[in-house]
Amino acid sequence: MSSRAAGSVLLHHLGPRVFGPVSSPAAAAPRPLLALAGGGERGAAAVWVRLLSTAAAEAKEEAAASKGSAGSTVAAKAEAAASKGNAGSTAAAKAEAAEAVKEGDGKKSPVVNSYWGIEPSKLVNKDGVEWRWSCFRPWETYKPDTSIDLTRHHEPKVLLDKLAYWTVKSLRAPTDIFFQRRYGCRAMMLETVAAVPGMVGGMLLHLRSLRRFEHSGGWIRTLLEEAENERMHLMTFMEVAKPRWYERALVLAVQGVFFNAYFLGYLISPKFAHRVVGYLEEEAIHSYTEYLKDIEDGKIENVPAPAIAIDYWQLPADATLKDVVIMVRADEAHHRDVNHFASDVHYQGMELKETPAPIEYH
Repeated sequence: MSSRAAGSVLLHHLGPRVFGPVSSPAAAAPRPLLALAGGGERGAAAVWVRLLSTAAAEAKEEAAASKGSAGSTVAAKAEAAASKGNAGSTAAAKAEAAEAVKEGDGKKSPVVNSYWGIEPSKLVNKDGVEWRWSCFRPWETYKPDTSIDLTRHHEPKVLLDKLAYWTVKSLRAPTDIFFQRRYGCRAMMLETVAAVPGMVGGMLLHLRSLRRFEHSGGWIRTLLEEAENERMHLMTFMEVAKPRWYERALVLAVQGVFFNAYFLGYLISPKFAHRVVGYLEEEAIHSYTEYLKDIEDGKIENVPAPAIAIDYWQLPADATLKDVVIMVRADEAHHRDVNHFASDVHYQGMELKETPAPIEYH
């Protein structure tokens, strides 16, 4: 193909784009790529010219779109086009956000939009009022058995029991010195420690069950229920006693030390670990009994019970701090019995899985 023929073809296809549209509409219409391929060298040259003209047209359109006003117009059109497809989801999100507005405080609760289709359930209590707590559900509330014997004590006879008993007694001395008669802060500190053993024991039994492909006899659930109950004690007393910064720092230090010590202790000897918790709960009963005495003597104001305590223990609407302490003390007595029982199971040469766990022993 001569250079003259190639130049003629190039001028024919680039002319309308460079010098303006041709007079004939048919000539101005874009020609399909396959129609240009006439075969041989001329067809190859036509394809190459068509590609060049297409690239030039795209470059010109990008340059035009980069201008200020033109760019904003294109972006607006793109936004409008994209919003059409998401109109349904946007409307649904706005509806959810409107429903999430809390009456009285005017604040919006966070609304999570997700394509996973997970929608948190909306529950109501017995009065038909929307359930206010997300940390526990209506079916997790209960009325503790306050008739439980608070004076029961496991007399340490063997060496391991004596070691557990005096370990707990040695921990009580610095607590008495630090908190004195400030039982609200004392209870807060006590619950941050008391919620650790159930979680550690449940976790280790869970891992043991996985390793050995065996059932747990319900003890995993029992110990985790204990940890959750102790945590709810903490959530309650956080409403009563506002901890100071150094008390919060002490909680961090004590929890870090106690968690690791109890973890190692449970690995070495579960019967020793459960006996320690049993004695810890006995000390907790004593502390809450002293707390009640100060409330009855007027040394501590008998303030109204926190709302979270009223719902958790199903207390009457006019319940007071005294009622809360009575409920918490009953819980500690039940935890005392469960852990001393677990230790006795190990002392008799059995494993916990061989004995049905006292699930929901309140």
